[in-house]
This record gives sequence, structure tokens and C-alpha cells, in this order.
Amino acid sequence: MKRESVMGRAALAMVGLALAGQAFAVHPPPPPQTPLRDACEKEVGYRPKAGQKGKDAIWAATPDEFVNRMLGMARTTADDYVIDLGAGDGNFAIAAAKRFGARSLGIEYNPELVKLAQCMVRGSGAEGRARVVEGDVFKDDFSKADVLTIFLLPHLNQCLRHRILAMRPGVRVVSYLFSMGDWEPNDLVAMELDVAFLWIVPARVGGRWAFRQLEPAGMSFTVDLTQIYQKIGGEVTIGDRRFPLLGATLYGDQVRFAFRDASGVHQTFSGRLGPKDITGDLRAADGESIELTGTLQGALHPAPWAEMDPKCGKFYGK
Repeated sequence: MKRESVMGRAALAMVGLALAGQAFAVHPPPPPQTPLRDACEKEVGYRPKAGQKGKDAIWAATPDEFVNRMLGMARTTADDYVIDLGAGDGNFAIAAAKRFGARSLGIEYNPELVKLAQCMVRGSGAEGRARVVEGDVFKDDFSKADVLTIFLLPHLNQCLRHRILAMRPGVRVVSYLFSMGDWEPNDLVAMELDVAFLWIVPARVGGRWAFRQLEPAGMSFTVDLTQIYQKIGGEVTIGDRRFPLLGATLYGDQVRFAFRDASGVHQTFSGRLGPKDITGDLRAADGESIELTGTLQGALHPAPWAEMDPKCGKFYGK
């Protein structure tokens, strides 16, 4: 996905998002009233109303079509563990289990909604793969998710952002209607007034890396990487000469960059971040390829973009 394409669509989507936000605030869409929902509402003695106030946000259901679109956008598979923050009546947890075969967990603060969601899980046949539990998204652990789904207000997204950025690189995060501050999405999909955003949690790679060919000993160079979220850049040093990195990208734990060496040869590196190094292949323009390993020199650069916004302390008792 080209960045220009994503950001061009983002600009158009934000116009629709502003309209959607206004419509949502005044008239949040009601959930579809199905036989299962009717039965569960009677069983638990509770019928939620679209727009009702919760702990930090109002409640409204994500349209079923967009639930499926978002889980598909995150490339959800049967091997994934999906966690839904602000689970409501459990529609994400149920869809992840029923349509994608994933294990899923929904975290919901309202105990009445939890009872309704648990009834919906049982009635849908998703029990055993899907669960909805009572909890607080600012206190509960969601770090084990492979896919994280969110339908919360913008300031709540932003106050969860530092915890999301601390998750395992490659985790897919999808949010309905609302973005995550200045963390630009990797992709988005818009349909009329519905918008969904996708982020891929990036690895931390900002720092100085010494690359060398292991066997046989040969080419070596140093790369200084700068990073803000998934955007990276920097320069490579070969001997006493420096060259800018070209087309540097970071996708989860996958790192890619190119440069022209002292002889003017275009070199492209593609690798993956491991526990202590970056290992991959350096391919010259003529097709010759060698294996390289990059080792971090010193500590990673500070990452203020990954820290908690001071205004969010109230959600964490600070």
C-alpha cells in the first residue's frame, strides 16, 4: 500500500468522519433487533439504548457489515487471538469466532451489557471460542492479542495508544470511526459515513546498527535509523562516507531500506528484527545477494511518540 494512496484517502475520509461524528453524537445507530437479541434481552432483563452513557463513552453498536470488514481488514485468521476493547453486546467477539474461526475476548465495563453479551455468545454458538468479561480497558491486560478491535472515542484511543505501541510488533489494530491522534494509519476503508482505520504495531528500531556479513566475512556498514511510529529514515555509513537511506519502511518487525554505495550501486536490504539484531539480505542492483546481521550499538533512541500523553494520567490513577 503506497503511503500517498493511504493519506489521500485519509484526507477524504476525515471529511466524512467529521460528518459521521456529528451524526453519531446526535443519533447513534441502534443495533439490529434480531430474535436472538430479543431472547437475550428478555433473559437478562436488560435492553441497552443506543447513545446511553457509559463510564467514559456512550454506547452504540458497530454495524455488522463493518465488523466483518474490519476483521477482514486486519487479516484475521483461525490462528489469531482477537481482543475487543469496549465489547458492548459482543458483536466483534462473536464475529471473530463465528466468521473467522479465531479465539476472541471482549472486555466491557457495564455489567448489564456483559450479561447480555454472554447470552448472545451462547445463543450464537460461539461459546468455547468467544468470551466477554467485565473489565476496564485501562486496567486489564490486552497485550496477548494478535488483533485488537476498538470502538471508543478519540481521546480514549489516544490514551490507550502508548500501551498499544508497547505490544508485540506486527499486532493489527482496527478502530471504527475514530483515529489515534498523530499516529497515521497503515490503511483505512471508508463507506458512506462509516470509516475504519488499521495500524500495524511497529517494532522499535530507532538507533545505530552495525551490519556485517557473517560468512564469509566481508561487507560491513553502519546504519543510523530515525523513527516516529512506523516511519523510519536515516543514513548509512560505509568507511568514512555517508549516504542517505532511500525508501525506508517498517512493517511490524520487517525492515526495508535502500542506498547507493560508494560505487554508485543501488543496494536494497530486507530483514526482520529479532530479540537482539536485524537479520536479512542485502541485494545489489545486479541481483547479487548476501546475508547480513545488524547489531544495535548502545541503546535505542528515546521514543517520546510511544510514551503516555500526560493528559491521560487520570485514566491510570496518576
